[in-house]
Amino acid sequence: MSARDDGTGSTGPEKAVSASEGRKAARKAAFWIVTVVVLAVLAILFQPPWLYEWLKVLHVIALISWMVGLFYLPRIFVYHTDCEPDSETDKTFIVMESRLLKVIMGPAMVVTWGAGLALAWLGFGFIGLWLWLKILFVVGLTGFHHYLAKSAKRFAAGERPGTARQWRMRNEIPTILMIGIVIFVIIKPFS
Repeated sequence: MSARDDGTGSTGPEKAVSASEGRKAARKAAFWIVTVVVLAVLAILFQPPWLYEWLKVLHVIALISWMVGLFYLPRIFVYHTDCEPDSETDKTFIVMESRLLKVIMGPAMVVTWGAGLALAWLGFGFIGLWLWLKILFVVGLTGFHHYLAKSAKRFAAGERPGTARQWRMRNEIPTILMIGIVIFVIIKPFS
């Protein structure tokens, strides 16, 4: 038995970098995104009395999932920066980053936006300076998300876009934006 063979037939990192496993996870994510979108459209068309509260639930769950990714991916980059390009560790980080973006962060961002816009329309008719400031901060989170996605592609290409210290500092961006969003939602200044 080799050092990486655990007796189950799995040889460790090879399983983590399996393209078929990644495609399978992406198909599952796509199925659930389509399911949620269809249910959301039906709910908005028929507007049952429970719609608004369940949209809030969906929005908060999706936002938490998205924020976890926005906090975690820069931390992965901190360690990825220090590993040797084209090593097994490098390949594992590339798979981790890709799956985090495609299977968790991307779908969570889409659902956050969809449920959030529905809430803004149904609950407030898009009226209120606090709401537009919140949306502006969410646009900032979306921009940061896309910046991380581009950085992940650069890591996958063998580049190192920034030092570990720079990634630690960049990791504070979603925290600052999140604090603003929470203040706008709870306090509703300028309303």
